[in-house]
Amino acid sequence: MMHTISIWLLVAGFFGAGVFNAISTSATQGDFVRWGYPHWWGIPTGGLEIISAILMVLPVSRIVGMALGAAIIAVVVFTVLRHRDFSHLVPLGGFVVLIALAATSS
Repeated sequence: MMHTISIWLLVAGFFGAGVFNAISTSATQGDFVRWGYPHWWGIPTGGLEIISAILMVLPVSRIVGMALGAAIIAVVVFTVLRHRDFSHLVPLGGFVVLIALAATSS
């Protein structure tokens, strides 16, 4: 049961974050620029997050989707720690916990 809940929360989280990043508001673009990425970086990031969510929906590709999602979160955690932008760590921590629960509950 916890496995299923954590998977669907991950799917919703990655899909929502992907749409948000792909839309790329000026605030989001400002974050990417401040972190040293091009202003358009939200579009490929959002695309990868949406792909991760889609892969997690399908049992045959769930592990690949979770691995892609974990890689995305690892890069983001590294980025925000490197730039001391600690306000982003709370939601990232949620993703880390959900990925761990989904990976260990199967």
